[in-house]
Amino acid sequence: MARNEMRSPAPPGDGIQDLMHRAARVLDQLEHWLPKTPPAVDWSAPAYRWRKANGRGYLHSVMRPHGIRPQDLIGIDRQRELVEQNTRQFVAGRSANNVLLTGARGTGKSSLVKAMLVEFGHRGLRLIEVDKSDLIDLPDIIDSISSRRERYIVFCDDLSFDADESSYKALKVALDGSIEAPSENLLIYATSNRRHLMPEYMQENLETRHLGEEIHPGEAVEEKVSLSERFGLWVSFYPFDQDEYLDITSHWLREFGCKQREVGAARQEAIQWALQRGSRSGRVAWQFARDWAGRREGATGIPETDGKARLRRSRGQ
Repeated sequence: MARNEMRSPAPPGDGIQDLMHRAARVLDQLEHWLPKTPPAVDWSAPAYRWRKANGRGYLHSVMRPHGIRPQDLIGIDRQRELVEQNTRQFVAGRSANNVLLTGARGTGKSSLVKAMLVEFGHRGLRLIEVDKSDLIDLPDIIDSISSRRERYIVFCDDLSFDADESSYKALKVALDGSIEAPSENLLIYATSNRRHLMPEYMQENLETRHLGEEIHPGEAVEEKVSLSERFGLWVSFYPFDQDEYLDITSHWLREFGCKQREVGAARQEAIQWALQRGSRSGRVAWQFARDWAGRREGATGIPETDGKARLRRSRGQ
């Protein structure tokens, strides 16, 4: 082979460039597999939801939370007074308790917590909603807001645990059980239909021991009671009687724009609605008022947008 036909060796720089291009392609492919960075927290939001993406939790801003005015909560004056006073102390920087709201379904437990945001949001109160399955992330949530000057309520709605769940231990530690001092700007408000948050079985009662005149509950019972008793304030809700149910129905009918004579005409239908649902709760009263007012709007020719505007006002939006 002639000398001028021999292939000359590649310059040393070409090999390095080729290696760098290959490395860049590998990094581009890896970026599709690596978890994305959570979005930055918008601290101007009035409320948040704790969400998970690729195994990483972050605070998702809720700019338009579902608000309800405290004056819309009918028939639970004593419960409202207790929760308002505790929240007022908390917002003012004074000592306050974690709150467990328990009792009959549809009686305003969740609405009362949301009403606190409407009542005290202008004074720096913020709400963070956390699902039961994410309670294990409570330490991360506490760390993320520890340096903030606002006051935060971690809201766990419809909280209960099955017998084989262990996530309740994270809640126990966050309430009162860590070597670290509790956060000054955070409280936990939880709602539940169960006072002890966990199912109770006859077998557990059989573990109770009698020593003379004393009764010693079994370990299973003690374990379940130990969670709920870590809430400093217990607020109980009870089923409404018919008069209370009708009072709530009348309130919401008026909020939907119905005149007093229409409110009176709806009374019998409201009773039948409750009988069909098997409940005289505040939720059922609101649902009836929404349905009845909506049907009246169509019958009287009131534009649908007016009804929606009243619905937003009734929700405090």
